[in-house]
Amino acid sequence: MNPELKKELGLRDLVLQQIVYVVGLTWVGTAAKLGHSQVVFWLAAIALFYLPQAAVVIDLSRRMPLEGGLYQWARLCIGEGMAFMVAWNLWVYGVILIATIGLIVGTNLSYAFSAPWLATNKSAIMALNIVLLAALMALAARGLGVSKWLHNAGSIGLMLAFAVLIVLPFVHLARGTLPPTHPYAVAMPAFTLLSVNIFGHLALGALSGFEYVAVLAGETKDAARSIARATMIAVPIIAFMFIFGTSAVLAFVPTDKVDLIGPIPQTLRAGITSGGLGAAAAVASILLITGRTITNTSIILTTTARMPMVAGWDNLLPAWFAKLHRRYRTPINSILFVGLVAIVFGAAGISGVGEQEAYQLLDNAAGIFYGFTYLVLFAIPLVGFRNAESPPPLWLKLASASGFGVSALYVVLSIFPIIDVTSWLSFTMKISSVVIGLNAVGLLVYWLGTRRRGVEAAFSD
Repeated sequence: MNPELKKELGLRDLVLQQIVYVVGLTWVGTAAKLGHSQVVFWLAAIALFYLPQAAVVIDLSRRMPLEGGLYQWARLCIGEGMAFMVAWNLWVYGVILIATIGLIVGTNLSYAFSAPWLATNKSAIMALNIVLLAALMALAARGLGVSKWLHNAGSIGLMLAFAVLIVLPFVHLARGTLPPTHPYAVAMPAFTLLSVNIFGHLALGALSGFEYVAVLAGETKDAARSIARATMIAVPIIAFMFIFGTSAVLAFVPTDKVDLIGPIPQTLRAGITSGGLGAAAAVASILLITGRTITNTSIILTTTARMPMVAGWDNLLPAWFAKLHRRYRTPINSILFVGLVAIVFGAAGISGVGEQEAYQLLDNAAGIFYGFTYLVLFAIPLVGFRNAESPPPLWLKLASASGFGVSALYVVLSIFPIIDVTSWLSFTMKISSVVIGLNAVGLLVYWLGTRRRGVEAAFSD
């Protein structure tokens, strides 16, 4: 761990960051595609992935409270090569997610101000990408001492917006104005390729992210204790927000009309239709949701920039990536690099396709990269402590096996879309080529890094 990093994060910061990071704005729309079987799938995802993930993260963060999180855990328990590929996939995942900020913010603002063109105009989307990412890069360079206040405010705003969303169906039920279909009905699921695909999205897509704050362990006060406590506090809050948020979407939007990019703004607009204060409340709630998108992108940019930094510490990347700002002690070069690459990814993602398909391409590709890292996370308790003095207990290994199976299912099924696209084959080929190609680049970068390190060691001798 680098002793030059400032310890800025406490328990409150970690709880709020976990909530704002894990509770993505699009997943209630994805779950709504399942209709009233969504509750069963949410509960299954919680039992088979969410709780195993929390258990593994708590155990590993107590054993190894190190800056870099999963990268360091994989390096110490499995090996340097696997650790580098974990960091590489986390980095690419983060960059792709950062690249969607223009799409999501544009869609949200289109609902807030009744301006549909904002969601479809590619020039406007790119302009939003550039302006927002430039501002977030500047904020990330200042460090967590400043950016944590944006993250905390975004989390509180997200919870307020979800409170409005969740209360809406009850208000309409009391007025007798709710559509005939009851939003809180529960139906047994039909197990189809689509429903199982969506289940994977709810598990690894929506309910993942507890390990992400561990990347900042070196900047956290009493990391071994704080990360575990924050996870246990955040778990029930997040589960409640997802299940009741999805029910609210189902109350106002038909399953075949759900906007997968902006389901919450869409629902708020449908549920708050009156003028005056009602319209103002809808706009305010949508802006709070938009604030979450900006906040979450800030968190991802901050953590993603730490991946090249820790790889630079291990001499797997040039020392340029590990350079810290003289005053703020942040990886300034890595932040700049991540932001610029994200802008390029954003431009590539929206070229030649509609906005819904563009979002699905970017989101599914990012999910596969993230899924690879979860395969490693759950493999660590299974195979990483064979010679340890205190190996993981049997129950943790069983939880890890469950999480590993769900992660593998998600990775395989994410090459297929959950919406109608121009060509399924084209969609699958685009994602597969991006995933294989970028991992091949990662292996090449690792090989070049080890070769350069060997040459430097030979010269130093």
